[in-house]
Amino acid sequence: MIIETGHLKTVEQRLLWLSHWMIHHANHIRPKVDGIKTGGHQASSASMVSIMTALYFSALRSEDRVAVKPHASPVFHAMQYLMGRQTRARMEAFRGLGGVQSYPSRTKDTDDVDFSTGSVGLGVAITSFASLVQDFVAAKPWAAGLPMGRMVALVGDAELDEGNIYEALQEGWKNDLRNCWWIIDYNRQSLDGIVREGLFGRVEKIFEAFGWNVIRIKYGVLQRAAFQEPGGHRLRDWIDACPNAQYSALTYQGGAVWRKRLMDDLGDQGEVSALIERRSDPELAALMENLGGNCVETMAETFAGVTHDRPTCFLAYTIKGWGTPIAGHKDNHGGLMTKAQMEEWQRHMGVAEGHEWDPFAGVVNKEAFQDFLSRVPFFAGGTRRHGDARLAIPDLSPVADREISTQAAFGKILDQLARGDSALAKRIITTSPDVTGTTSLGPWVNRRKLFSRQAQADAFIEHRIPSTARWEFAPEGQHLELGIAEMNLFLLLGAAGLSHSLFGKRLIPIGTLYDPFVHRGLDALNYACYQDARFMVVGTPSGVTLAPEGGAHQSIGTPLTGMAQDGLASFEPAFADELAVIMEWAFDYLQRDGDGAFDERTWLRDETGGSVYLRLTTKPLEQPGTRGDQAFRQGAIDGAYWLRKPGPNCEVVIAYQGAVADEAIAAAGLIGTTRRDVGVLAVTSADRLNAGWTAAQRERARGNRQAISHVERLMGDLPRHCRLLTVIDGHPATLAWLGSVAGHATIPHGVEHFGQTGTIGDLYRHFAIDRDALVASANGLTSGPRIHGARTHDGYGR
Repeated sequence: MIIETGHLKTVEQRLLWLSHWMIHHANHIRPKVDGIKTGGHQASSASMVSIMTALYFSALRSEDRVAVKPHASPVFHAMQYLMGRQTRARMEAFRGLGGVQSYPSRTKDTDDVDFSTGSVGLGVAITSFASLVQDFVAAKPWAAGLPMGRMVALVGDAELDEGNIYEALQEGWKNDLRNCWWIIDYNRQSLDGIVREGLFGRVEKIFEAFGWNVIRIKYGVLQRAAFQEPGGHRLRDWIDACPNAQYSALTYQGGAVWRKRLMDDLGDQGEVSALIERRSDPELAALMENLGGNCVETMAETFAGVTHDRPTCFLAYTIKGWGTPIAGHKDNHGGLMTKAQMEEWQRHMGVAEGHEWDPFAGVVNKEAFQDFLSRVPFFAGGTRRHGDARLAIPDLSPVADREISTQAAFGKILDQLARGDSALAKRIITTSPDVTGTTSLGPWVNRRKLFSRQAQADAFIEHRIPSTARWEFAPEGQHLELGIAEMNLFLLLGAAGLSHSLFGKRLIPIGTLYDPFVHRGLDALNYACYQDARFMVVGTPSGVTLAPEGGAHQSIGTPLTGMAQDGLASFEPAFADELAVIMEWAFDYLQRDGDGAFDERTWLRDETGGSVYLRLTTKPLEQPGTRGDQAFRQGAIDGAYWLRKPGPNCEVVIAYQGAVADEAIAAAGLIGTTRRDVGVLAVTSADRLNAGWTAAQRERARGNRQAISHVERLMGDLPRHCRLLTVIDGHPATLAWLGSVAGHATIPHGVEHFGQTGTIGDLYRHFAIDRDALVASANGLTSGPRIHGARTHDGYGR
């Protein structure tokens, strides 16, 4: 590798200027509408500029992928602008509507973002899982010849406070992580203060314990040269002993103060005094601020020296705000250069007035510089956002069992796929945080094996010990087993769900976990959806139906999470045939990449595609028999269908979702003995019903009076005097809104408090989500004859 230091230095200075000017323009020049600070993290960008220059313009190849430190977003956008891949208009609109984003975003930015960042720590960890996914893909015959890239994270030192980073380190060690670089911007300043002394030692020990190669980059070329001068070792010892806060304060005050302090501490030592006195104040300041991470030549040489595929941590010492008037200041994290400081700095940077946005302002030999840029390997390959053909979806036969739970049915559907040889089945990757067997993935894994780059036999099979699990590891394996950290699950699903875009090979990721613990990984779930990753997540078992477990093992709010999470279509089927229909649709939905236009039948943006969340249960239900009609199939996908269609004089409708189906059906039978035309609405997705309803309302507000959603068609013919009873093993707000669709009084039943141990019957009665509670509501809160013997729900936790 040839390191063209002169050109790299020019790139560095161009990126430093453009990133800071963009932030300055947004805060001090662009008109303010609401009067609040726009922000933009000038100092955090400055500390990264040399690292990013050396990385992108010397070390990387087009197959490499980078998660940029969130606060270095301005440098990333400046780099894209310098390369002609970003517009001035979007740069001028930084942090404004239609402008480049505050933090790099795959979905909101138009330039070449590999991983969205912004939720601190998650952008770091996802690179390790992307590397594992790359290994998974490369091991398969349908991905022969895949170029192996490095997955790189640019890490702020304060991000090391995030616990998910250490969970990811452990998972990487267990799965033989390789081709992963984490480059730490060790500027030792965070938002509220200075990083504790000696953190670097702890960081190094942690990474080394998990098998990483650790490279400390502390001194730049100027410092290393000075250390070779007579007395240089004393200067190095002084630098090593200087506290972080003192170093920052001296940096901010500049060369004259550096001189006084060094002479006070090291003067009268002959050689050291001469070393200091040979340099002017500006030269002395440049020397003391020439830490390794702020030296583009040092960083380029260090990157070039790593030729193995071991995971590598680069601990790069930097100055926060390097090269600017606010370098080293304690308040510079959110601070900005003043107009006066910017004017003086502009002269220092050699940018003529009126040429602030010129990508090549101040470049002496523009032709030679442009020739260099045209030869940078990372950018030479053109677009790096790949794609892959959609996979055909085989027919999924409904499970034939007369009585079965949705969790068991899910396992049988996957086993059905595992037995076949479809293109879809070959691209499935399953994963689970130590609950593979108890979430019904066992049959799939037994047939499709666990993934490992090196084959590992199952000792129990070798010794002929009976076991339901065949834990055989092999490169062809299609299950990646994780430890119990749910954050890792969603980060892996996020990385695998981007495989088509990152590596040009589509995967169908399926992850299972206990539904109560969806919220443990909620930040990473949201992060994966924000990236537009495509995956299926199965939360099972769910609700107080997981009766003997009690307490926090019984999920309450997850149905509302499914409704609120953007990019995630949430379903909670009650019956196995519903699940088969939904999964068949979902496998196609995961692969869609349309323009976001609404389907005027449902007002859902289904052609855009997205991820899917299935909330399942271990409670066996008697199945309704064969149902193959199109109305049922379409209703299950759209979110609801009439299990028992109401008559013209309907007085009561029971709408249920999920495991309480048998209670709702039984209650309807009891109520029907005294009331006319009782209806039962089977809701498979409150999420999709609600999304279509609100979208149709917005469309009508725009003047399209013909916009009618699926739920409005379902509810439109109900008499106004009809009452709705809703019931779910989850928060009652999930379905309570149904009464607003057509103005019907609604009585919601659900779970609002932490559960306790007991039988399913005990807990259903306690929370008033059983058949008797529904009948009691029909008796007490609607007109009409009472059903004798039905109790009220006083004392049942409501």
